[in-house]
Amino acid sequence: MALDAITHQQSTFTRRDIAKFAHRHSDGIGQFDQVMGAIGNAPDLIELGKDGRGEDRFTTRKMIETEQRLHRAADRMAGEERHAVSDRHREAALARTAQRGLVLSSEQAEALAHVTDGRGLGVVVGFAGTGKSAMLGVARHSWAAAGYEVRGAALSGIAAENLETGSGISSRTIASMEHSWGQGRDLLTARDVLVIDEAGMVGTRQLERVLSHAAVVGAKVVLVGDPQQLQAIEAGAAFRSLHERHGGVEIGQVRRQREDWQRDATRDLATGRIGTAIGAYEAQGMVHQAATRDDAREDLVERWDRDRKAQPEASRIILTHTNDEVRALNKAARERMRAAGDLGDEVHVDVERGARSFARGDRVMFLRNERSLGVKNGTLGVIEEVSTQSMTVRTDEGRSVRFDLKDYAQIDHGYAATIHKAQGMTVDRTHVLATPGMDAHGSYVALSRHRDRMDLHYGSDDFATRDRLVRTLSRDRAKDMASDYDQMDPAQHYAERRGITFRQRVVEIVRRVVPEQLRDRIGGLMDGLRAPGEAEPAQDRGHQPGREDGRARDGDAGAAPGREASARGAQREADAPADPEAALRSARTKALVRHARALDAATRSVNADGQGTPEQMRELRDARDAFERVRPHGWRDAEAAYVRNPELVREAAAGRVNRIVLALQLETEIRTGLQADPIRRADRFVERWQKLYRSSQDQYQAGDMSGYTSTRTAMSNMAKSLERDPQLESLLENRKRDLGIHTDSGRSLAAELAFSHGVGRGRGIGI
Repeated sequence: MALDAITHQQSTFTRRDIAKFAHRHSDGIGQFDQVMGAIGNAPDLIELGKDGRGEDRFTTRKMIETEQRLHRAADRMAGEERHAVSDRHREAALARTAQRGLVLSSEQAEALAHVTDGRGLGVVVGFAGTGKSAMLGVARHSWAAAGYEVRGAALSGIAAENLETGSGISSRTIASMEHSWGQGRDLLTARDVLVIDEAGMVGTRQLERVLSHAAVVGAKVVLVGDPQQLQAIEAGAAFRSLHERHGGVEIGQVRRQREDWQRDATRDLATGRIGTAIGAYEAQGMVHQAATRDDAREDLVERWDRDRKAQPEASRIILTHTNDEVRALNKAARERMRAAGDLGDEVHVDVERGARSFARGDRVMFLRNERSLGVKNGTLGVIEEVSTQSMTVRTDEGRSVRFDLKDYAQIDHGYAATIHKAQGMTVDRTHVLATPGMDAHGSYVALSRHRDRMDLHYGSDDFATRDRLVRTLSRDRAKDMASDYDQMDPAQHYAERRGITFRQRVVEIVRRVVPEQLRDRIGGLMDGLRAPGEAEPAQDRGHQPGREDGRARDGDAGAAPGREASARGAQREADAPADPEAALRSARTKALVRHARALDAATRSVNADGQGTPEQMRELRDARDAFERVRPHGWRDAEAAYVRNPELVREAAAGRVNRIVLALQLETEIRTGLQADPIRRADRFVERWQKLYRSSQDQYQAGDMSGYTSTRTAMSNMAKSLERDPQLESLLENRKRDLGIHTDSGRSLAAELAFSHGVGRGRGIGI
């Protein structure tokens, strides 16, 4: 299950990826170690070799087999010639197109010849705005004249719609097409030509299924896309891999932009020269720096508002990276529309994303494919009529669509959109708000959607310097394939190839990699925490005289709970059973050290079942029992602390117990004390929420989207927990401002937290 989950969105992974996944889903260090051991011993795990940064990369046998099936199907199709189009049919299609005023460039003509030759596989790589759809329109006429049925497909509904609009090829989503195949309908035949647009966004597994089906029935497939634009959401870079393996044609002459310098800038974006492209727009006064992101957002909306008033007939879109920013920009744009008197009466309705106000004149975006309405996820339009029950929208294609909101509520304001929604889009003018989560692929898409003008805005709080802006927007996050690496004997387990157990490598990960991640998350949670009357703990002593190999003898366990004590002091307490309190402290210290040693030993030699040797597991059970007798729940609290900071296991096993004693007390307090003190529970909730919020902002600004997503998930879980804790929710009602809530919407606190901070949607929180 772990390997399937890890490879859902990436074909290859590192040891760090394994450790992060195991930590995220484990309940205690024991389970973490078992998961790590199970992953390491899984027969499906394959080591591939070193990546460009010198890290070992891994994949799974299933992923390799999927890629092999993909390449076998592609090889078979590329080797067959049964779909030739005669010169007569091709020339007739060209003449028909020329009558409408469209003359193909030499590159487009070469691409046309490539896709209409006899081979079963065609690959076209085209920069953004190079006229790929126009070329495909000519190809459609050629294929139809030769007696072939032409179908189109794309990953998203809006991309399929753009393909159909631009080329005339009847198109649908790949998911819809596969669904029909699963029911035995609309299967491909040897007389079919399937054109897949935006093929760079299609994951390896999905493209393999399509090509395998096409290869079996003898259909032709033409893949069209740009591997430098947005990457596949699912694992792999199949389109790029097939292009490298089988070749194809490239269209590099940009036609979308009307000015030569802008077309040059798009070519720079396509070839990774992001800084050069930004410099070109900057020289034309189209790059705008503000003191903060809020100021940049305000400047962007001000420029957008002036632009729409000066050029009302022009099409335009605001683009940014995250849904949160889209929502803020939509709100600001609507306020300008309202102030100008361009909106009708407000109508308040509940839609999929929450409560919204709509009015006649509002620009909206459809968020779900709906064949009965003829709309796709990403279709844009303007509201003609709206009530609490229904809405009528005129789409940008000129169709009037009416629907009941109880049947279709997947709609939102459409002044702004995410960059992912924009791939394949063409408008006259774009306004882009840059944020730290962007990379070279998103920059390429965002900065190349326009015909006439593009304005880029950013805040100095996100990018202190222009160089920082360029570095962030130039980051290469291209996905890889398992076949990009030289495999190291996939039939053997990689640990065996090195003469060591995978468990030894895992211990290294636990001690070297995971603590660094956990320290960042915990921060100063334990700073200054003392039990009543407890003195400041001593610093770690490291190796001390009288200790063989750095380990403490039984009874020489450092400071005992509740007070600082030297090793000799602890030993004297152990030798003085007349003092019951001292004897109990000594017994607890001994139990703590014994338990840590047993746990440390068991994790060093875990077997394929995720267990240590029978002797080690027996000792661990005995150590837990002994700990339980002198301190109920003690071993559970200690193991919870070890999950937060795995370095403490080795310290405690060596008899240096100062830090684990404090951590153990904290875990005990979390488990028991907070339940007994509701006010303290509320304080802790607010403290943790604020800490997570600050962390999420730091991660977002640093471009750490993986960490940002993890932190936001933790916030979502906190919000959802209030649904099951009415006492705590009631106590927090008076602390909304501390939680970042500044309005009273009437929602429950759990829903308001999710709504105000943009977390929790899709997780069962009613908003």
